[in-house]
Amino acid sequence: MTLDDLRVFVAVCRAGSLSAVARELSCTQSAVSQHVKRLEKEVGIGLLERHARGVVPTPAGRILRTAAADGIGGLDHAVRRLGDLARGESGSVRVTTGATSVRHFMAEAIVEFRRTHPRISLEFETVSSSRSCFEALAAHDLDLAWITMGAPERGIELRPVVELPWVLAVREDDPLASNPTAEPADLRASAQLILPPAHSTSRAHLDERFAELGLAHGSASGTGIADWDTAVHLAELGLGHAVVPDLPGLRRPGHPGLALLPVPCLPPLQVGWAARRWSALSPQARAFADTVGRSCPGPSITV
Repeated sequence: MTLDDLRVFVAVCRAGSLSAVARELSCTQSAVSQHVKRLEKEVGIGLLERHARGVVPTPAGRILRTAAADGIGGLDHAVRRLGDLARGESGSVRVTTGATSVRHFMAEAIVEFRRTHPRISLEFETVSSSRSCFEALAAHDLDLAWITMGAPERGIELRPVVELPWVLAVREDDPLASNPTAEPADLRASAQLILPPAHSTSRAHLDERFAELGLAHGSASGTGIADWDTAVHLAELGLGHAVVPDLPGLRRPGHPGLALLPVPCLPPLQVGWAARRWSALSPQARAFADTVGRSCPGPSITV
């Protein structure tokens, strides 16, 4: 039996007439009858009884009509939903990222996306590192991960979005605060550097550059933190000098006692998207990724 056979049979049961369905479908009554006969041959029992005013389903026909109508209704609903997904009109976008990334990189994009795609839900899963993002992409039904760019990962496509220069966050009353920049000698002389976690991608970037600059001492003795906001807060408390990316929003009101010194000796940090396969993303996932890319402050990266 085919889906067309079932659709025609349900229509005949509803109309009570082969000829009425033939007119509705712009075909012959014989063609409609053939659909019913194929079903009867398949199930091995009669499905319709003929009466003077048309046809009615037999007990077996009523069983098949109920099941077919439910199934066709579910399929039609699924097809409509698939159409919405294909056009990017409904569905969900699932993102995994670090604890502070939504606030620093996506706040404006989320507002814009919700305004332009009101029927699409956004779901966020917070993890602690780029490695955890990769694991979440591989293990769960997630679309995108916002990460610090590092070495290529097998089975993952990376798409950098923005470059963030490094800054040294110090209290305004710190002796370094009056300097225009933070130089290698300033990092080397710092009594306590506040650095990213030891096994994070951003820490790996720093350790590599620190080694080139002969700053292994600072890297080894620094205080590790879980996220950038904690690093900035510790610097505000006077507990050290925080080496952090110049995050979107960091220079806005909210850190009045903080000085941010550019660190030109450190190459910018790239951040952006990771996905299992970019071409396989739903239209709405790509739309959200593009919205974040357009709204993200800082020097954008052309891929």
